[in-house]
Amino acid sequence: MPQIRNPILPGFNPDPSILRVGSDYYIATSTFEWYPGVQIHHSKDLANWDLLIRPLSRGSQLDGRGWPDSCGVWAPCLTHDGEKFYLVYTDVKRKDGSFKDTHNYIVTAPKIDGPWSDPIYVNSSGFDPSLFHDPENGKKYFANMLWDHRRRPRMFAGIRLQEWSEKGGLTGPRKTIFHGTDLDLVEGPHLYKRNGYYYLLTAEGGTSYHHACTLARSKGDIWGPYEEHPQKHIVASKDHPNAPLQRAGHGDIVETPEGKTYLVHLTGRPTSQFRRCVLGRETAIQEAYWGDDDWLYVKNGPVPSLHVDVPGTFDESKYWAEQRYDFTKATELHQDFQWLRTPDTPRIFGLKNGALELYGRESIGSWFEQSLVARRQTHFSYDAETMIDFQPEDERQFAGLTAYYCRYNFFYLGVSATAEGKRELILMSSENSYPEGKLDKVAPFVEIPQKGRVKLALSIRAKRLQFYWAMEGEEKLKEFGPVLDASIVSDECGGHQADGSFTGAFVGMAASDLNGDVKTARFEYFVYRPEHDAHDRYEG
Repeated sequence: MPQIRNPILPGFNPDPSILRVGSDYYIATSTFEWYPGVQIHHSKDLANWDLLIRPLSRGSQLDGRGWPDSCGVWAPCLTHDGEKFYLVYTDVKRKDGSFKDTHNYIVTAPKIDGPWSDPIYVNSSGFDPSLFHDPENGKKYFANMLWDHRRRPRMFAGIRLQEWSEKGGLTGPRKTIFHGTDLDLVEGPHLYKRNGYYYLLTAEGGTSYHHACTLARSKGDIWGPYEEHPQKHIVASKDHPNAPLQRAGHGDIVETPEGKTYLVHLTGRPTSQFRRCVLGRETAIQEAYWGDDDWLYVKNGPVPSLHVDVPGTFDESKYWAEQRYDFTKATELHQDFQWLRTPDTPRIFGLKNGALELYGRESIGSWFEQSLVARRQTHFSYDAETMIDFQPEDERQFAGLTAYYCRYNFFYLGVSATAEGKRELILMSSENSYPEGKLDKVAPFVEIPQKGRVKLALSIRAKRLQFYWAMEGEEKLKEFGPVLDASIVSDECGGHQADGSFTGAFVGMAASDLNGDVKTARFEYFVYRPEHDAHDRYEG
């Protein structure tokens, strides 16, 4: 079989749940505060994956206004019971501190592309829910990690299981079936049945550099007791800091029609001496096999492999192709783009009058209503460019191009104005500014003509970020500001408690009107162009 190089879903695509229906494979991943909720990718060969749908796409399903950064939609689980699809997920309202407000829901659909139902509420006792369809008795079981704010003895208190039905909801006894190993922080449960055993795959160690996939099993009884795998952790890079795939954990298992077994898992590829994962938590795949002892083992594991044999051959040309998004004739926003928190998109953007119009709302980093449309950074090095038409009246109106992670770390080149209404370019920078969320002054403003569109661009080569600009009609782009540290736009600099930032770097367009006048910024196009740099970490 041909080899692919991990990850299979580059850029911010964490907490993978994999499913095969017939010859089609699907992976669902977390989206946190980015809207619409949950990404589902599709593949025929485990090598080439296309974004198919984001099913949580309307207000009756999901409204994230007010979510703090890295809250929102956590750890989806995608399953099929032979009749329809089930998608289970957590809507997290609060994550920092002793308390977590975590509400678990299920949506269903007859086909993977919908229509997806309104959510069915299940419980709020923890996060990372999953749904298991027992192939023998036809029952469904709902599992989630259990949160204990008292820490008696652990906040991550184990995996809670209870029977569930679509008509009756949770029913019967509920039991904590697994408390985890000494690695602690047990979460991300998935259940399977094979050869008379119930298998429970969990994540442990937290989602940073001590992460792992832990496997346990129970003979004939889903309620346990569960014994640990001989290796304890079947995927982990926690004891191998030089492995190319770090932070390995939170996995799920799938079998091919030919009976081969694969495990997908979360991973990160840190850059620079500070070990920063700019591309966020990504999805990788490992070949696995069942031993004579009826335990699952990862080939060459438990340390994850960078190169893996899969049925298909990866199309490199598609991954490296320039993406040019022309808004002049578009009627729908390209699926590569997302926005933040709100289902009420007409309040923040629209495709009108031959442009993508952003309607200035709250400040960049707002947890309620900010006008920001962006796509994932999926390469270590790239160029981005846009053309903006914007006539600000004062300093409280600004719009432009941003490399964005969250309110505590972003870089933003914008068109704004002085208090007297003279247009200027400004560079705003929030560099690892938790908890203050303050701006750093990194470059003086530059006066620009009162009329005319402005081309804004940025170039990232590994950890070096440089902004550029030019007026419409000018051939050559001019540098704006100093070389900035692109590695700031990463999980490790996202703020919150240690290891508490869960998304990834985005690049896109934004507009704010702090006067409340809803000033419109018009963008003609957006270009994302992958590039190469000697410091990129594709081969570890």
